[in-house]
Amino acid sequence: MSGLEIERKFLVRHDSDFRSQATGRSTIRQGYMPARTATVRIRTRDDKGYLTIKGPSVNGGMTRYEFEKEITLDEAIHLLALCDPGVIEKERYLVPVGSHVFEVDVFHGDNEGLIMAEVELGSEDEPYERPDFLGPEVTGDRRFYNSHLRRQPYCLWRATLPEEYR
Repeated sequence: MSGLEIERKFLVRHDSDFRSQATGRSTIRQGYMPARTATVRIRTRDDKGYLTIKGPSVNGGMTRYEFEKEITLDEAIHLLALCDPGVIEKERYLVPVGSHVFEVDVFHGDNEGLIMAEVELGSEDEPYERPDFLGPEVTGDRRFYNSHLRRQPYCLWRATLPEEYR
């Protein structure tokens, strides 16, 4: 898949019940290759592998070019070994809300305690139904980019967030 990725990101309260609304769950491990002008991500998601290249963010971090290609699980595992240190580990829950599906990520390892939701949109001004489990929007806040969490994990700065989000 190639094209523009338009998404909004939010913190999720720890006391929310998004799990009971989820229609799917998967386990994700991802690493990042060194690159100067793009983000190059290698990901395993359950029994599949993916190579993703993302361009720089524009419009407050909401939009950027994304190229994604499925690769074999074996290829992904070998490429993960070549990535920079700091693999991101998380569980992803798929939560349908209205005509959209929110992807809620529960992080593990050095990012334990962080829960974020993303919703992909067809346009930057597309309306969407806001579920009760969403907290403040963090779209464009680089601290919450997975590539940044690899270098500056949540465990180092979690105390900067309100209690209901840590």
